[in-house]
Amino acid sequence: MKVVAIWKPERNGQAAPPSPEQMAEMGAFVEEAMKAGVLLDTAGVMGDGLSLKIRRAGSTTTVLDGPFAEAKEVVGGYAIMNVRSKEELIAWSRRFVEIAGDGESEIHELFEPPS
Repeated sequence: MKVVAIWKPERNGQAAPPSPEQMAEMGAFVEEAMKAGVLLDTAGVMGDGLSLKIRRAGSTTTVLDGPFAEAKEVVGGYAIMNVRSKEELIAWSRRFVEIAGDGESEIHELFEPPS
């Protein structure tokens, strides 16, 4: 099962950078998950980078410039994962949030065409 996990850090009004220890722990976790074949891709999202919404309604397409959400709802990053079961997904995701800190990981299964 292939999923996308969207990380939404708890900002509490201020975005504190991760400590060197937290960065090292996350780096080791990412390396382990990639070697295990679970983590396929991951990246942080630029909080002050380009953000757009392109919306289609009937025959009209509209382009909206961001930002769109309150600071506490900003997406901090994503991970594309390939897991064998819901239980495996929860185990890896639980480890991630324990390292990443306060916030939530929203997970969605990706559509995969039949082979």
